[in-house]
Amino acid sequence: MPAATANAPRRGRRLLSAEEFLDWLKPGVHADLIQGETVMQSPVNLRHADLLNFVDRLMAAYIEFHKLGRLYREVVAVRLGPRQVFLPDLAFFTNEQAARLAATHAPFAPTLVVEALSLRTAHLDSGPKFAAYEQHGVAEYWILDPEHLAHEFFRREGELLVPFAEEEPVIRSGW
Repeated sequence: MPAATANAPRRGRRLLSAEEFLDWLKPGVHADLIQGETVMQSPVNLRHADLLNFVDRLMAAYIEFHKLGRLYREVVAVRLGPRQVFLPDLAFFTNEQAARLAATHAPFAPTLVVEALSLRTAHLDSGPKFAAYEQHGVAEYWILDPEHLAHEFFRREGELLVPFAEEEPVIRSGW
């Protein structure tokens, strides 16, 4: 499993705090703060966008019909620590969590995070971001690979996110 690492900043780079990053972040800017460093996200390819559109519509319809909470797509910053802020592809917050959201960001981890891999940032989604979500209590983390039509689903068991539904024809979420 991926583990968090305490990396020193690259030479000549100043680490940002979560608050500095949130002050800098503007609508339309897609970036993450990973271990104090800003990582800009590239525009996605159409396969990536189509997959997220499909999952977003499916989940949003289910969540709205059952009045389970709120689903956000790439627009809500999630502050996980003093130098960690992510903009997940999809983030689900229960009704209880949604009531505690700040005006400009989520000051805690969502119940479910879905990330669709991009060639340039796949190592971040399965490395430091996975470790941060695991550390900060995400109940489920889904990694979707639009290029290979593959997926990995992780569910919380104690302190860890462990794989589930690896060969299952139907995926049953725990939330």
